[in-house]
Amino acid sequence: MKGFVASGCVWLLASAVVCGQSWAEAGWDATAMRQRTIEEALEAHTGRLMAIPGVVGTAQGLCEGKPCIKVLVARKTPQLLKRIPATVDSYSVAVEESGEFRAFDR
Repeated sequence: MKGFVASGCVWLLASAVVCGQSWAEAGWDATAMRQRTIEEALEAHTGRLMAIPGVVGTAQGLCEGKPCIKVLVARKTPQLLKRIPATVDSYSVAVEESGEFRAFDR
């Protein structure tokens, strides 16, 4: 009977229940275990980044060969750089001075 109980607990663990506890109750959050894609991170955080005065855009890029989030600013200033996080959802953030964006008149 002990072997049946032990194997039952292992089976429950494999099916997202830890001997009477759910994964979340046991400290395992499946959504937290999966890292967002760079596209998901951009979608989730662009609004917050764009709300910072001086930020004119966001983009996906490569930093040292790895995916990163680029924050485009009208002008790099020490005050602005302090407000922009160094990482977003574990992706590095690179700040690039782009100047103001304006609509092109034809």
